Amino acid sequence: MLVDRLWPRGVSRARAKLDQWDKALAPSTELRKWFGHEPSRFDEFRRRYIAELRGQRSRLTALRRVARAETLTLVYGARDSEHNEAVVLAEVLRRGLPKAQSR
Repeated sequence: MLVDRLWPRGVSRARAKLDQWDKALAPSTELRKWFGHEPSRFDEFRRRYIAELRGQRSRLTALRRVARAETLTLVYGARDSEHNEAVVLAEVLRRGLPKAQSR
């Protein structure tokens, strides 16, 4: 499942062989642009992305069911394998949404 809002450059849909592309679970365009794949912004990106995911509980529940029944591979277009939305989404799928923190 592709979890990016944009299709990755240089990858044809036929070559990707993806079963699903869920743009709704991807970070918002504003958040994606703000983050800019800067590792120093990852902690804040993670916090903001989780806040966005709180509005997608039914999608997360459905995806968690799929992950329990079969192998679920989250595909992303970023070059950085440690600082991207798939890392955050995988954590949320494994552990659930963390308690909301007041600021």
